[in-house]
Amino acid sequence: MYKILFVCHGNICRSPMAEALFKDIIKKNKIENDFYVDSAATSYEAIGESVHHGTRDKLADYGISVDGMYSRKLKKIDFDDFDYILTMDKNNMNNIKREFGSYDKTKVIQFLSFAGNNRDIADPWYTGNFNQTYDDILESCLSFLKYLGYNIKY
Repeated sequence: MYKILFVCHGNICRSPMAEALFKDIIKKNKIENDFYVDSAATSYEAIGESVHHGTRDKLADYGISVDGMYSRKLKKIDFDDFDYILTMDKNNMNNIKREFGSYDKTKVIQFLSFAGNNRDIADPWYTGNFNQTYDDILESCLSFLKYLGYNIKY
């Protein structure tokens, strides 16, 4: 079983979008038993908050729910518990290094890199563009699953 943790700054926009979308993809492809999926924040700013309404609304357009999802903080134990810690941007990587020190670069990876792109997945908290964030996360999810050897239809 692959254990996947999606990480962004506050765990209210991008990482819960990635978590919910990834879960939807694996469920529709009947491979959900191959994965444990969660998300977390690199900051303490929004801990305990529900998913941002922009993420909630964008995912609802596709029939994907985020009910019951609340922001949590990345913990040291997560580095042992998860096979992949997939970050949304370079700042997330820097925050992880600053708080936790060195990390396994085969485990902590910028998510969009699986799609052959080294740019950040833009934070819609600042841009307001949940469409672009969704598109980048979808591309990253499908590319990551291909990297793991899955032939996915979505």
